[in-house]
Amino acid sequence: MAAADWFAEAALPEPAPAPRRRRDPKAAPAAQPRRRQATRPRVRGHIAWMVAFAILLVGVVAVNVAVLRANVSMHKLDQERAQLQAQNQALASELSAAASAPRIEAAANRLGLVQAQSADTSYLDLARP
Repeated sequence: MAAADWFAEAALPEPAPAPRRRRDPKAAPAAQPRRRQATRPRVRGHIAWMVAFAILLVGVVAVNVAVLRANVSMHKLDQERAQLQAQNQALASELSAAASAPRIEAAANRLGLVQAQSADTSYLDLARP
């Protein structure tokens, strides 16, 4: 048995050319004009696809605009929140300054009050009858 050489070019006979037909000008019917109605469904289909694609693109743009608006409003709310937090801290600072002991002592001194001596103070035990 001989080994087959798969990479060698095969020696195939070339096909014979097909015989040419002769046209008889008298026998051939006249060429009919093309109808435009045959192409209309294809054009309508293309137009329908283009309209559907345009609607999808408009939808994508609308979603992007909605997301952009939401991000802008969220940014404004973040800024407002930061401003309110700073305002709360300022108010808390004012409150602690208003309730501080040195301020209360200064207000008492302006009213003519004096601090009681520790020897003059006594405690009363309310637990005993």
